[in-house]
Amino acid sequence: MSKLNKDILFLIFEELQDDSKSLFSCLMVNRTWCEIVIPILWRNPWCYDIKYYNKSYLFAIIVSYLSDDIKESLTKQGSQLPLVSYQVLLFDYLSFCRSINVKTIRSITSIGSYMTYNQFLLQQEFYSLFMKKFPELKYLNMKSIKHQIFYFPEAKFRFESLYELVCDTSIDPSYFYGLAWICQHIHRLIVVNVNPQVYHAIAKLIKVQKNLKYFEWEDDYGLPTTGSDPYKEILLALEKKVDTINHLKLFFIYKDRTSQKVLPKFHKLKTLITDFGPFSEEQLKFFIYRDLEIFEIDYYELKAASIIIENSGGKLKKIFFVSSYELDDYINNFDDDSRIFIRRVYESCPLVEYLSLVFPPSKEHFNEFEKLLKICQNLKSLFLIIYMNEVEPEKKLLLENGEELLKILIRSAPTNLREIRFLYDVEFSLEALEEFLEKWRGRPILSILTCRPIYKEENYVKLINKYKNNGIIKDFRCESFMNVVNINFNI
Repeated sequence: MSKLNKDILFLIFEELQDDSKSLFSCLMVNRTWCEIVIPILWRNPWCYDIKYYNKSYLFAIIVSYLSDDIKESLTKQGSQLPLVSYQVLLFDYLSFCRSINVKTIRSITSIGSYMTYNQFLLQQEFYSLFMKKFPELKYLNMKSIKHQIFYFPEAKFRFESLYELVCDTSIDPSYFYGLAWICQHIHRLIVVNVNPQVYHAIAKLIKVQKNLKYFEWEDDYGLPTTGSDPYKEILLALEKKVDTINHLKLFFIYKDRTSQKVLPKFHKLKTLITDFGPFSEEQLKFFIYRDLEIFEIDYYELKAASIIIENSGGKLKKIFFVSSYELDDYINNFDDDSRIFIRRVYESCPLVEYLSLVFPPSKEHFNEFEKLLKICQNLKSLFLIIYMNEVEPEKKLLLENGEELLKILIRSAPTNLREIRFLYDVEFSLEALEEFLEKWRGRPILSILTCRPIYKEENYVKLINKYKNNGIIKDFRCESFMNVVNINFNI
């Protein structure tokens, strides 16, 4: 590695840009590695898993860029700044930076003072400094912002290159109008709706974008609603961008008529994550996405999912169920809809790699599941929800479900399979699990995730460790329901 030239090292470290632990370790290898890693780390220094209010050195680095006059003024106001150091910084850190995270900046400035007014002054000086020192601004998370940073003299030149904006609706509309004036090349726009209002300013920002590719909207508030068609302006603005948007994520609390007209027009979508609850079966037939690759939908919408999948273009690689709550006993037509869903997947999505399935443990469903495994040979990850529609299924039934499931996986699992997640009404006896792991020998190393606490018992832990040591399984973890649904494995 030490003999690799700088260009190759840069490409390697670029792949680690989201892995702060590895990048920080690389800093310590030698000067060459350090010189390559620092610009990567400082491109977006606020995105790493750091308790910023404890990191006084980061505060000190930024303060060191302030002029003596500004430092003196801030000190007179009551801010506690680091002692002046005449040692020259090894790097011009801010010249590498291309991002601002308002929440993190607020956390950092709390080091200088506990008083809100003094923190505001510090933040103002930091933002002014960033506008002068940053070569460009690519990423801005301005949730709960209090500073009109786009009115600094240099702001226009920095904001012209803004690529990603994360915001929320607690922000005064004037901020969105200000951004719309200078930011017209945003590719990714993420909005958290925490304050129902008239969304004219956000709609204006959407309308002026020339190449918006990714849009995300998430409602994060309770009742009451703001009207009968609260998202109309947002959806009509998005309608003007159907030729550029290919990633769409919408979580609306309220249903409206406009979405029925607008959503079918996004004919270039590659990612679709939304709720189809308000649409009838006839309406859903007009939702045709031939380029769709990633599709996420709620557990309860099996029929809608089947229709979307059937009308897709066969390019789907990820089909995933999302939910913030657990399944209950009120899933209508569960047996029929789950069987049809499995069939639609293996008929229409032969290239699928990441797949969620929910079905009852009947012989017919197990047969359909096995057909799917034999056809979908690209599968890397399976999320299996075996659900019996019973309050407390007998343990005997849970073990029978588990034994049948493991037999099917041994017989028919594709060779690419690296990860399996199990939820609900399935449990593995010690004997069945050992037989499965023994027969898995010689296949790709496997990660398993489940939420049943039985696997924390001593005899199971001993068995799992045995097959970990033998290289049969990479991981076998028992987690909470939400972790099983949401946690990311590196497969």
